[in-house]
Amino acid sequence: MSLSLDPEIAAALAPMAGATPPAIGDIAGRRAFWEPVIGAAGNAQPMPSDVTLTDHTVTADDGAQITVRWYVKDGAAPGPAALFFHGGGYIFGHIDLFDGPVARYVSASGVPMLSVEYRRAPEFPFPTPLEDAYAALRWLHERAPELGVDRDRIGVMGDSAGGGMAAALTILTRERGGPRIARQLLIMPMLDDRIGTPDPHIAPYLLWSYDDSRTAWPALLGEAAGGPGVPPTAAPARLDDATGLPPAYIEVGQLDAFRDEDLAYAATLSRAGVPVEFHLHPGAPHEFDSIAFTSDVARRAVADRIRVLRSL
Repeated sequence: MSLSLDPEIAAALAPMAGATPPAIGDIAGRRAFWEPVIGAAGNAQPMPSDVTLTDHTVTADDGAQITVRWYVKDGAAPGPAALFFHGGGYIFGHIDLFDGPVARYVSASGVPMLSVEYRRAPEFPFPTPLEDAYAALRWLHERAPELGVDRDRIGVMGDSAGGGMAAALTILTRERGGPRIARQLLIMPMLDDRIGTPDPHIAPYLLWSYDDSRTAWPALLGEAAGGPGVPPTAAPARLDDATGLPPAYIEVGQLDAFRDEDLAYAATLSRAGVPVEFHLHPGAPHEFDSIAFTSDVARRAVADRIRVLRSL
């Protein structure tokens, strides 16, 4: 029996069949193609009526003003919180496109979240996006008392490139001695700039392709992408020693180009004594949960994320 798409996911993806992918290096084309898809997926489910959104401004290390959006459930008791970093290969996406998913996490879990409008490559290459994330983490720690947040119960969460950023931020905070991160939720994270040998078994099902990665990583890292000098704060798969990093929840679809790097990262964390919960979803490609949100596998995945958020 060979690998194949989950039938429910295949039905949801049918309208996208035949779309011509942008060429390698075409960042504008990817923005034009994917941002409407992300927005439509985010708005396809009801926006919770019990979540309040408030925008704030964070000053990054270079003086730039970064927008962060605070989502809190009405009547929420003081307790944990999570920073959220959206996906988009570091090259596309905005927090507006993820209002629906983040608000639904908050409504279902009761845990408030801070979504970060980090600056994107190639206009702002590494380390700017990560420094924006670090500035947002410091902001949340500093304002924790007034926001009703326990500083010892702040997690980081992200999908795709956002998952890679969440992982990188835990490495950076270890290097800098804080602020403390309680847990990392890495949803199909983008971790490795070294594009491996394509897997022919999954190639027909990829939503994020190897060519997409060959476009995104050089946008973030320039000519250093794939070379010997890339630090783990840029590509967490480069990490040798994960000692002291926070417990991790990691999930990825079996038909995802990031599958192997995510499996390897779970092993790297585990070998260092970091508690890891790992899920490999058969029949699932990248971002299956947003496009096929009514599928059984998506419902299970989202329920797991909410459970972990509640455990912060």
